[in-house]
Amino acid sequence: MHIVSLALGGCLKGEPVRYGITEDTGGHITYVLGEMEALSRRADVTLAEIVTRRFDEPRLGAEHALPEEWLAPKLVIRRIDSGNPAYLSKEALSSDRKAFTTALIDEFRSRERLPDLVHAHFADAADVAIEIEKALGIPYIYTAHSLGLDKRSTLPTPCAALDARVAEEDRAISGARAVIGSSRDECERQLVAYPSARLEKIHRLIPGIDRCKNAGDQASASDLIAPFLRDPDKPIVLAIARPVHKKNLVRLVHAFGASPALRKNCNLVILAGLREGFSSGEREHREVLRSILDAIDEHDLYGHVAYPKSHTRAQVRDLYASASRTRGVFVNPALMEPYGLTLVEAAAHGLPVVATKIGGASDIVGELEHGILVDPTDCVEIGQAIERLIEDPDLWQRCSKNGRERSLEMNWDSYASGFRKIASTIVEERAPSSIAPKYLLVSDLDNTLTGCSDGIGRFKAFLQRQPMFGFAVATGRSIVEARRLFREWSLPSPLAYITSVGSEIYVEQDGVLAVDKSFWNHIAHGWDPDAIDQVMSRVAGLTPQPCYEQRAYKRSYFVSDHRAAFEIEAVLNSEGITARVVFSHGRLLDILPPKAGKAAAMKHVAASLGIEAQNVFAAGDSGNDADMLAVCRNAILVRNHAEEVIGLADRPNVYLSKRSNASGALEGLLAHQRAQRARARRTMEISA
Repeated sequence: MHIVSLALGGCLKGEPVRYGITEDTGGHITYVLGEMEALSRRADVTLAEIVTRRFDEPRLGAEHALPEEWLAPKLVIRRIDSGNPAYLSKEALSSDRKAFTTALIDEFRSRERLPDLVHAHFADAADVAIEIEKALGIPYIYTAHSLGLDKRSTLPTPCAALDARVAEEDRAISGARAVIGSSRDECERQLVAYPSARLEKIHRLIPGIDRCKNAGDQASASDLIAPFLRDPDKPIVLAIARPVHKKNLVRLVHAFGASPALRKNCNLVILAGLREGFSSGEREHREVLRSILDAIDEHDLYGHVAYPKSHTRAQVRDLYASASRTRGVFVNPALMEPYGLTLVEAAAHGLPVVATKIGGASDIVGELEHGILVDPTDCVEIGQAIERLIEDPDLWQRCSKNGRERSLEMNWDSYASGFRKIASTIVEERAPSSIAPKYLLVSDLDNTLTGCSDGIGRFKAFLQRQPMFGFAVATGRSIVEARRLFREWSLPSPLAYITSVGSEIYVEQDGVLAVDKSFWNHIAHGWDPDAIDQVMSRVAGLTPQPCYEQRAYKRSYFVSDHRAAFEIEAVLNSEGITARVVFSHGRLLDILPPKAGKAAAMKHVAASLGIEAQNVFAAGDSGNDADMLAVCRNAILVRNHAEEVIGLADRPNVYLSKRSNASGALEGLLAHQRAQRARARRTMEISA
């Protein structure tokens, strides 16, 4: 497959990249280079081609005037001449877009073979991709990186430019064959807020990080910051971000300066892009840099804060490591962070973090458990979180260990594998199966199937050998997260996704995954989420799960113990509200319509496929599988089941596997089949 990655803004070149040299030379450059380098290493990718604008601005680097730059045998940057040799900022790019688009389409037409797919980064590139698809039929995938809808909601007055950006983003979402986000917040809150968004088209791919250290005689981090500091050996409070208002660097300086403990015991190091001076560069850069200087002056932080004017990637990596060695903290105080790649880079170096709770950072910190989330507008809260990590050695050590170990799965090869699987569903036609299944296995996902790659291999082999066996998944996860795990574990595509604890079903319709609205119509009767929200707000000991877990037919909370489920059900009944309350995994509580749940969804899927109840098998491991396992005639409880469902093992319809995960699910399925055949033989013998 020949993949084109299209990005118009910023100074896009091979490493070393001078990040922050312009307002638009930021994290998306790292993303594009990491993505395409990993794709170029794959045997199933013939060419990974990065396409961007050609411009001739010597101060930004001579490479940008070159028509092409080969980075590896199958990796190239191609620069398209739009006729305008000037570097254009993000705001000015729209005036050049028509000429760029025409030039790119003409360049594609001159080739013997067209690319198979375009990956558009930001909505301006998607606008170009739309025209490419119209002219040449090449489909595109869209990655937003940073969306304007949230930003618009914070403005006190209307902004025509931002309105135009939001409209452009909605067009990008509408036309894309697939939309990629990095965090759950981006996928399941930000993107779905757009009118044209469809959750079934949105995929979460976690970006990777570069873990390799560059060789060479680059100056070390100590050479970079020592001239600023009286005592360079103190713990480093590190921040790395472009000098733009939304990165909130000035508030970090105020938080540090207002804390006597931090002033006494730590050094603050801020890498705010690259600068030639405080009076040069783009206006927003100048404003932020001056504000940082003013804040340093206000708190008299000279000797305690470093703000070097330039740095290399090698120095940045060494600075992460130095901050970790001094038992410091990384801080991302952004007012809103779509993802937060620096938080993963910090994790890889064992550096605990303090991060904004607004946006994708909450997903990263929640999954890695390597730091503390804060309100980015609260200087006191930011300062206290940094102090807590610095002063509590056990907490620091736990966060450091979590970050190092759990970030290993966040790599560009995993990203490339996921991207290639998404791309294959767009580019490569799949013939629908002509065999109608006679049997159906409905299985939970986490810990029931996942957990052992060898077991998944045996599970896949069984399904390939037995085409009469259909497969559906039933999970507490959302459709976005379920599909992410399917890609990461290389699970076979199911006939149906039962998601969000049996409150949603997704099936393929006309080659496209879509929500089963007939199931929604079935469970909607008597469901009053507003009434549930009102009652639950008065119940002590409940913590609402993130907003993206609150679905159309599900309300979700964190609780401390299983007794809460019975108490909540009693409270709802006392208010005249009928609902299904599900407790699982020792701390998750979900409230569903009375007709919803995995059991109801399993029956709905089986009926839609024309499969009889005696030919349905169900596998699970936790409390949110209990209703499904209780009613299925061929239920399977895998060995690694949660304590909360141990009582199910005594039921005659439940097989308790000797093996865990997918191997246990397969073991139980085969055991039930043997039992079915034995019963059939006995029936025949009696009849005879």
